[in-house]
Parts: sequence; C-alpha cells; structure tokens
Amino acid sequence: MLVVLTVALVAVALVRSLVVQSFVVPSGSMDPTVQVGDRVLVSRLSYRIGDVRRGDVVVFDGAGVFAPATPPAGTPLAQAGRGIAAVFGVPVGARDYVKRVIGLPGERVACCDAQGRITVDGEPLVETYLPRSRPASATPFDVVVPPGRLWVMGDHREASADSRAHLAAPGRGTVPVDHVVGRVVGIYWPVARARGVGGGR
Repeated sequence: MLVVLTVALVAVALVRSLVVQSFVVPSGSMDPTVQVGDRVLVSRLSYRIGDVRRGDVVVFDGAGVFAPATPPAGTPLAQAGRGIAAVFGVPVGARDYVKRVIGLPGERVACCDAQGRITVDGEPLVETYLPRSRPASATPFDVVVPPGRLWVMGDHREASADSRAHLAAPGRGTVPVDHVVGRVVGIYWPVARARGVGGGR
C-alpha cells in the first residue's frame, strides 16, 4: 500500500512539475475573470512550446519583484508539506500571483490616452475583459518594458497590486519571463464557474 501511495504521489508531482498545476486564487484582483476561491488549472507546457502573448492570464513567482526574494522559512518537513499541498491546489504562500500580461519585452506601455485607455506603442489597447464601468487605470504610468520582462495587471484594476504598485522598484514593476509558472487555461472549481480562460491576442 505504501509503495502504491508513493508511486501515486510521484506521478502527481511529475504531472505538476511538467504539465499542469492547480492553484487556488486568494484575492479578487482578477475579478470578474477569476474570482476569490476559484481553483484554476495552469499549463506549464504553454511557454515551453510557445511564447507569452499579450492578454494571457499567467501565474508567476513574484519573489524579488512583488514579494521578498528570500525563500519561505521552515523545516524540511514544513517545506515538504507545502509541496504536497501545492500538488492539490491548496494556497501555500504569498509568492505566487495571478495577473494578465499587458506589455511584452521592448514595448512602451502607458496610461492613459484621452479616452482613458492603456496604449501599447502608441496604439490603444482593446480590453474586452474589463467591465465598462471600470477605468483602465487610476494610476498613470509610462514604461518601456525591459528585455526578458513583462508588464502585468489585474482585471480588477482598483483592487490589484500589480506592476503599477512597484514602479519604484528595480525593473519598474515588470516581471521576469523566467518567473512565469504557466498560463491559466481554465477554472475547474466551483463547478458552477467551470470554464476555459482565454489566452492572448
């Protein structure tokens, strides 16, 4: 029995590390696309066979950008517990974030134009995922995204501590591409909200 359980845990861990991972969303920063308590599936293969695209909803490790760079403290047993919890989509800390990619490497991202829209390289961004009642951003910004980095924002702009909240930090709030865990491909729980989450455009 112990051998079977061990093999099953190893198989799940391999799937998690190579193919797909589950996350529980702890905040409303991506509302209404992804809501508090939603369990989402994240494809770890998407960016091994393709590039990050504008509009993708991604999970990334915010260490050194949105959170302290030091790893979470704890005994080896506690670390193992966090790893097992993560396999089953249990929230395990404050280092992983869910945001939408707005600016790609080398692009100039600014807010806002005369109509209150975000622009990318001077062209207004069409954000159909935002409710019409919400502004594109109440915080002005004008950033050229450095090579190998991304500008990310939550869909609930008034409640999202995203790239805009870290403009004074090194990298001006942008996230290294190699910190991206994967692309959110769908919500699987609660069942009433189960659906796919669209990618970039």
